[in-house]
Amino acid sequence: MPYPTPWIRHGLAGVALMLAATAAAESTLRDEALDAQRTQAELQARIDEADDDVRDKLQALRQAREETRRLNDYNAEMAPLVERQAETLAERDEALSTLSATREVLPGLVRDMVERLRAWVASDMPFLHDERMSRVESLEHLLAAPEMSRDEKLSRVLAAWRAELDYGRGIDAWRGELPGDTASEVDFLRLGRVGWYYLTPDGRRGGVWSVERGDWQPLDDAARAEVRKGLAIAREQRAPALLELPVSQTVSSAETPAGEGA
Repeated sequence: MPYPTPWIRHGLAGVALMLAATAAAESTLRDEALDAQRTQAELQARIDEADDDVRDKLQALRQAREETRRLNDYNAEMAPLVERQAETLAERDEALSTLSATREVLPGLVRDMVERLRAWVASDMPFLHDERMSRVESLEHLLAAPEMSRDEKLSRVLAAWRAELDYGRGIDAWRGELPGDTASEVDFLRLGRVGWYYLTPDGRRGGVWSVERGDWQPLDDAARAEVRKGLAIAREQRAPALLELPVSQTVSSAETPAGEGA
């Protein structure tokens, strides 16, 4: 086999060099491509990490806004309650500041209430007069009792006033003596503080108390029949019904304690 000529050898060497250079270039390109891929991957990882952080912060912001909204709603709901509690505390502070002064004037106030109650009973229709005056006298003795507290005295006085006021709201019937030259037993009927009547057991005589005249005024047959009906109603012997009877005093006078205006 013939040997290659010198120019052929030079050509083959050049080809070899070119192939070697090409291989080196390809290797360099592969390395650069790999570096670029690694860089791109790192960049994408950073972008993904940044996206996760942004999403977390957005979620935290939404939660904070929702919590702020709930707190605002709660504050709006609680504001009236807090205001009322503040007013209550202010009223209690004011009451405490005047408590000592109130305790000083309380004995005089209670005494005045008893005196007014006596005046009312004295000027009112004289039904159950002895019983009612006895209640007032017991209060007067009570005020002088040093062993009883001020609170207990006030409670007793208020109870007596309630008992008197209750007379104006109910209907009552009882048997008792009618004062006069010759005391006689009769049936009494009281309609609040508006009317006070009596009827003899045989039903032949009856009367209505006149506050204006201060004595009994006779009743006719029709009125005595109405009193008999009222006695049965008061004793729960018949159903309530309208009674047509003359009154002892007007409603405004009956409901006004002695010493006060109508």
